[in-house]
Amino acid sequence: MITLQQDAQGFVRMNRRYPNSVRIRTTFSDGSTGEFSGRALNKVYDAAPAEFRAKNGLDARGYSRTPAGRTNSGNKIDFVPVHPGMGE
Repeated sequence: MITLQQDAQGFVRMNRRYPNSVRIRTTFSDGSTGEFSGRALNKVYDAAPAEFRAKNGLDARGYSRTPAGRTNSGNKIDFVPVHPGMGE
């Protein structure tokens, strides 16, 4: 069992995908806990880069098509939003 802690902004640190069958216990900032499958958190993890890219004008691979001068990898997400009851 893997245990994650939600921060005050509503995110957990998740810098990699977990196996689909593993159980993950999340302690939320309000003190409640929830248990999710790796599959449920992987879906959230996969959606986070897509949302980040859309907000920052990046293409599907995470590259900025603006003129040179800025660098932004866009391919690394370390924090994903979670909330109680999302695995149901």
